[in-house]
Amino acid sequence: MIDIKLIRENSELVKENIKRKFQDEKLSLVDEVREQDIRARELKSEGDMLRSRKNTCSNEIGTLMKDGKKDEAEKLKEEVKSINERLVDLEKEEEKIQNSIREKMLVIPNIMDSSVPIGEDDSKNVEIEKFGEPVVPDYEIPYHADIIEKLNGMDKDSAGRTSGEGFYYLLGDIARLHEAVLAYARDFMIEKGFTYAIPPFMIRSNVVEGVMSFPEMEAMMYKIEGEDLYLIGTSEHSMIGKFKGQIVKEEDLPITMTSYSPCFRKEGGSHGLEERGLYRVHQFEKQEMIVLCKENEAMDWYNKLWSYTVEFFRSLDVPVRTLECCSGDLADLKVKSCDVEAWSPRQKKYFEVGSCSTLGDAQARRLGIRTKGKDGTYYVSTLNNTVVATPRGLIAIIENNYQNDGSIRIPEVLRPYMGGKEVIK
Repeated sequence: MIDIKLIRENSELVKENIKRKFQDEKLSLVDEVREQDIRARELKSEGDMLRSRKNTCSNEIGTLMKDGKKDEAEKLKEEVKSINERLVDLEKEEEKIQNSIREKMLVIPNIMDSSVPIGEDDSKNVEIEKFGEPVVPDYEIPYHADIIEKLNGMDKDSAGRTSGEGFYYLLGDIARLHEAVLAYARDFMIEKGFTYAIPPFMIRSNVVEGVMSFPEMEAMMYKIEGEDLYLIGTSEHSMIGKFKGQIVKEEDLPITMTSYSPCFRKEGGSHGLEERGLYRVHQFEKQEMIVLCKENEAMDWYNKLWSYTVEFFRSLDVPVRTLECCSGDLADLKVKSCDVEAWSPRQKKYFEVGSCSTLGDAQARRLGIRTKGKDGTYYVSTLNNTVVATPRGLIAIIENNYQNDGSIRIPEVLRPYMGGKEVIK
């Protein structure tokens, strides 16, 4: 959510940002908010004057009563009564307008960074840099589900009977490899100086509203029936929510945390080959990182965060590239975002394994996360990034370490988490 001062003082900037995101249907919201804000401030001003007059009358009534001037006192009492009635009407109207303003402000997109490429959808995203040589071996690499099943590492049929499509059992060394990736990711981020956390896996609706836009929520999240609780789609949601309504100490910034959680997503639209495998599933596990910092430090942290994911995958012998999200593919709360994509030697192309975003103070403004410094109280900036989401990350490791005899070479950094095992046969 942007600062309403931007609409008061530079509504054309807000409108131009909307146009660059190809959301022209939202342009009218800017004028509506501006008009309602003017009316809300008029109501507040009138209310303040009436309260001042009420206080004056109350003081005068006491004096008049002491002086025996009951008739004059009664007239002022009638005026106070009339003021009270008007104040009730003003407060109701002001509350209604403020609620309407907030609803519209939640829909108006955040101001993008000037470096974001302009494009209508993800087909216009821009490759930034490649890391590692994307190799295609001279032998065939089967579909990952076939590789895993031959190693007795997955049972989707049983999961279908217990839970339906989009779920899975991981078994044996594949399950162990899956957990090794997460344990290594945890330790990797701790070595970077991040504080490890395991957050709540369910959050209330007011936290959901604070961390994401409504279209994202409807498309992603599962709601607990009869409860004001949602299953998290990523631990970023509950980790940022941890600071809801708080004033953090400026000397404690930046706050850097890495969190493990299961994640639950509707993932509508999966079909065909994807349904057999582990690429698009309703339940997965993830190591995440979040940062709370000062505004002038946010872009430096943004570049650090995505570079950590690149470093992580390269240590697993997986070639990756970074892809800048264009304006039309950028979620409304985000200032700037890029994806980290892993090389698939089977498909001979890259696929997404992580996403890094800086959101300015949009989440902090929604959730009331502030800090106090020598120049006063202000909203912090928030960032988030995927270290690894698995089993999607597992697919990248399996394909890039698949050997001609059908075995999987275990990357060296994961072997301590696998009891020294070097190969899954």
